[in-house]
Amino acid sequence: MNKLRLGVNIDHVATIRNARGGAHPDPLRAARIAETAGADGITAHLREDRRHISDHDIKRLAEELTIPLNFEMAATEEMLDIALAHKPHASCLVPEKREERTTEGGLDVAKGHNMLQSYVSSLQNENIRVSLFIEPDPVQLEAAAHLSADIVELHVGAYCDTTDSMKRQIELEKIIQAAAIADEIGLECHAGHGLTYGTVGPVAAIPTIAELNIGHFLIGEAIFVGLETTILEMRQLMDDARNQAVA
Repeated sequence: MNKLRLGVNIDHVATIRNARGGAHPDPLRAARIAETAGADGITAHLREDRRHISDHDIKRLAEELTIPLNFEMAATEEMLDIALAHKPHASCLVPEKREERTTEGGLDVAKGHNMLQSYVSSLQNENIRVSLFIEPDPVQLEAAAHLSADIVELHVGAYCDTTDSMKRQIELEKIIQAAAIADEIGLECHAGHGLTYGTVGPVAAIPTIAELNIGHFLIGEAIFVGLETTILEMRQLMDDARNQAVA
């Protein structure tokens, strides 16, 4: 059995830094702590408005990380140029609106196929793995396969955000089905957005999901107990859920 990977998103370390300015807390230091605690990769989203991660952060992460960097980016020429300059392990194309607080929903790959094709090809030509952040929707999965993406990351926010147990189960079934379809059509499947200690188990148990990307919850919990402790707990919950699922 392949180990379920954990990608730690460090965006909101930069959010705290930027609230006051200066250099503290340092996202690269957070990335190194995450690696020590068991993270398999680091995710950072360089937004067009630079509200958290900065260009300098991306440069340092790309040059100094010893684990893979997943560079989240909007499909724009500016972000493509930055990705090609730094050559992260992977680039995850996400939808982005300036007025949103965080990424809202998945990328409409089916509608944006022609526009996205050049970005996917340009990144892959430089040996950068391409991930598409999408809803757990068969139509979007098929569109991602037609683009020859390497990875899809399923947006699991609807599952995480609802407090209604029946609705949560319905959303979980969509994720399970989407992950199975991804496996069938040759797409590596990741999941993320809103996962917490309370919601990670059922998603981690899905055998066709290879990686979870988690950020905001981990950074928030770290305020109370420290980042290493928080990641170690998440890592344990993920491992326990996956091991129990295949036992």
